[in-house]
Amino acid sequence: MKAGGPLSRIRVVLLRPSHPGNIGAAARAMKTMGITQLRLVGPKRFPHPEARAMASGALDVLESARACASLEEALAGTTYSVALSARARGLSHSLLDARAAARELLSAARRDEVAIVFGNETVGLSNKEIMRCSALAHIPANPEYASLNLAQAVQVVAYELRMAALAPPAVPEKKGSATHEEIEKLFAHLERSLWASGYLHARARRKLMDRLRRLFAKARLETVEVNILRGMLAAWDDRAAPRK
Repeated sequence: MKAGGPLSRIRVVLLRPSHPGNIGAAARAMKTMGITQLRLVGPKRFPHPEARAMASGALDVLESARACASLEEALAGTTYSVALSARARGLSHSLLDARAAARELLSAARRDEVAIVFGNETVGLSNKEIMRCSALAHIPANPEYASLNLAQAVQVVAYELRMAALAPPAVPEKKGSATHEEIEKLFAHLERSLWASGYLHARARRKLMDRLRRLFAKARLETVEVNILRGMLAAWDDRAAPRK
């Protein structure tokens, strides 16, 4: 597989990893499948000798890992991101299995930067963090014991990503996909407009915005579509009286 292909545009994001050995083992799991972009958000101990030891021959991936202050920073510039969780969430995105998620990630990565997001070893990802991503996925493990080590989970997903990369494209590439930052600005604008209009009420504010996130995530908006929606909101804002 040629360097610079879709696998080179996939980021593995680890949120608040607590064990340095898992960071090194994740780097090794990534390199075996040709994935090299590692983002670390708030690692408890890094750099660390245990991470280097567990990385083995993947020190280049480990040493090029980028530390980020937040999930927003780790996802900056991506057009599609998948949160990995062991369970479905009440108001979250529809749940994909790891293989389907890998196909979606590869489809987007043939043109744009994408990310797969893993949570902390103990508490995983919060609902808020999941809703900042485009989709939710899980590894369909044995329901009687579905607990995978963080690095093991990275290995499973990295394998599925490589297999998806080796397969021919199944669907035409989507062009001009909106970036994470563009989507977040749309939601901020939408929330302000809905509040000013009186439609959005404090009691149901978060629940409604999460439902709207899920709705727009299914649409996989393009930049031009985001611009159209924000233009509509701006026109309505100009005609509406401000809400105090």
